[in-house]
Amino acid sequence: MSATYDVINPATERLVTTVDLHDEPATDEAIARSRTAFASWRNVAPGDRARLLRRFADTVDANIETLAQLEVTNSGHTIANARWEAGNVRDVVAYYSGAPERLIGQQIPVADGLDVTFHEPLGVVGAIVPWNFPMPIASWAFAPALAAGN
Repeated sequence: MSATYDVINPATERLVTTVDLHDEPATDEAIARSRTAFASWRNVAPGDRARLLRRFADTVDANIETLAQLEVTNSGHTIANARWEAGNVRDVVAYYSGAPERLIGQQIPVADGLDVTFHEPLGVVGAIVPWNFPMPIASWAFAPALAAGN
């Protein structure tokens, strides 16, 4: 990590926290750690992934107000908008919690044989999340990836 960044509450101009900015080597290290985690996550049974994602959605739901308050502090959004954002994360994760058990292959008859399709995890997924709606946009990337075993 080569630098830090001060997160400032846009409404009060007070310092919220300071975060580390990652340089390329630190990013490579994070990707390597993610690949290590992927080795075991890809083998989690679809039903177990679904159950874990449902628990995640339930945890978000139980903490909507806390998440909304954090987002107000972080981005300056109105509390109503921040509650919608946190609720959207819950809804997206809940939606994708149903996906693991629907990811099935197909057998397709072809001349002189049979083609088979597979749905398999591919690996580490990265997302660039803009500042304006970070919670929902992040969930749009991580929820389907986790559901698929990535």
